[in-house]
Amino acid sequence: MAFNVQTFFTRLGSAIVFCIIMMAGLLTRDWCFGVLFALVSVLALREYVNIIGKIHLKSGQVLRQYQWYYLLMGLLLYGGLYFMNIGKNAYPQELNYAPYCFAAFLVLMLGGAWGAIIKHGKAGWQAFTLAVTGLVYISLSLGLLTQLRHQSLILPLAMILMIWTNDTFAYLVGSFIGKTPFFPAISPKKTWEGTIGGMILTVLGALAWGSYTNYYRPMDWIIMGVAVAILATAGDLLESKLKRLAGIKDSGNIMPGHGGALDRFDSMIFCAPFIFIYAWLFMEPVAFRVF
Repeated sequence: MAFNVQTFFTRLGSAIVFCIIMMAGLLTRDWCFGVLFALVSVLALREYVNIIGKIHLKSGQVLRQYQWYYLLMGLLLYGGLYFMNIGKNAYPQELNYAPYCFAAFLVLMLGGAWGAIIKHGKAGWQAFTLAVTGLVYISLSLGLLTQLRHQSLILPLAMILMIWTNDTFAYLVGSFIGKTPFFPAISPKKTWEGTIGGMILTVLGALAWGSYTNYYRPMDWIIMGVAVAILATAGDLLESKLKRLAGIKDSGNIMPGHGGALDRFDSMIFCAPFIFIYAWLFMEPVAFRVF
């Protein structure tokens, strides 16, 4: 493929802007983190609606009719999780709007289900089940990511670094020695060699980090590394499968040259619930600030 200067600088510019926004949300205040992923949640849900509309024509059309209603539901579910005080928080929330968010979410969900099913019948019921699936897949996962941030800034940062490590080394190893297709029907460019290489190097990187820091036990980092290596790959494959069923290359176009929110955060969405559950059960909160 010939080198395209315009495409290169388009991708570079959007990547720089993306990194600046991500760093500002990740490394500053807790509320900045919350706002950043509230925006990601809304954008990802919009893309999910678009994808479902291309896969399931009738139920997708129903879901599109209720799109803004649906996005509000997702924002309320995410907000309820953000404001929750689950218990092991290094930075407990002073304002607790969680009950109001969850109450409003339940009212909207019941009202939306009743309206969709009564008005559209079978297509409405299918649209409702697909809508709930999207809320669990995106809003619930990102809401739990904010709880991970409440416990310690170290945890989401480490998870993101592990995801980037897995993606980068899977690509590099696959480029140099990859020969055996991993899931050619879903992602033709992935190979077993690249996937396994990315996983091994991610776990080794997590072990090295755990050996030279005293925030958590080395075993905690190893378990997180293994989980991220497996779940990040699974999340990427799931989103690739959805796009293939929908007949599209990218989930959206918010990042020129890089795709949409689901393209950028599919692995994180899949990893966040497990890492949160493990951290909540076995890891103590650690206050850590960068800015």
